[in-house]
Amino acid sequence: MPSDDIHKGHRRRLREKFMKSGLAGFHDYEIVELLLTLGSPRKDCKQQAKEALQRFKTLRGVLSAPLEELQQIKGVGLHSAFGLKLVQEVAREFLKEKILDKPFYKSSQEIFDYLYHSMRDFKKEVFKVIYLNAQNQIIETVDLSEGTVNGSSVSPREVIEGAIKYNAVSLIFVHNHPSGNPEPSLSDKDLTRELVYAGKVMRIKVLDHIIIGDNRYFSFAGDGLIEEYEMDFLNLKLRGTSEAKRRLYKAKLSSPELY
Repeated sequence: MPSDDIHKGHRRRLREKFMKSGLAGFHDYEIVELLLTLGSPRKDCKQQAKEALQRFKTLRGVLSAPLEELQQIKGVGLHSAFGLKLVQEVAREFLKEKILDKPFYKSSQEIFDYLYHSMRDFKKEVFKVIYLNAQNQIIETVDLSEGTVNGSSVSPREVIEGAIKYNAVSLIFVHNHPSGNPEPSLSDKDLTRELVYAGKVMRIKVLDHIIIGDNRYFSFAGDGLIEEYEMDFLNLKLRGTSEAKRRLYKAKLSSPELY
């Protein structure tokens, strides 16, 4: 049997197998092979699929690999990589749509699922702001900073300006830890407190700050820190009001003729 007919029959069997039972029983290289054939339907992609798995270790590694690295595999060009990048983007859009109509305070896991796919392999820290409307639906997601996340790299003013631009009433902050450990540093905590304070001044609610690590995350809201920072701000405000009244009272006593 000619080689082309053999490959054609193999591709047809893979597709029939998928249509019958989904991905149950598929080897990882067969899944990659099936996706590669979307961009190169007349080409045998089994060897390229196996090499991709060898290079990127896991199916997840292949699906999240940068386009330029995929094309370093012999036989994988722009067209061949089409299926891999398509499924990656479709998955991201699916997860995004899945959380649009859900209140965030019940969906921190879904926020993590939505962003983990695109952020887990970043070599640098990237700080994102998610702007939400009054129904806690996502309006826009903006990359605000790249590099070490701290008070000098992330400007509360820029965050608030974005909230005004998008007419947002609440915010979620997300950044990654390339080390894989999502536990917040002192700098992370200081920055989050500062952002919560800025939001309170402008009456914009900070819902959470999520730090993404290696297949896990830390939630400032889930750990009670957002509420703690809000109470700190309220106490400072009350102390400030009390101090202002005290000074006004002293001024009236010392200069009654002015009042």
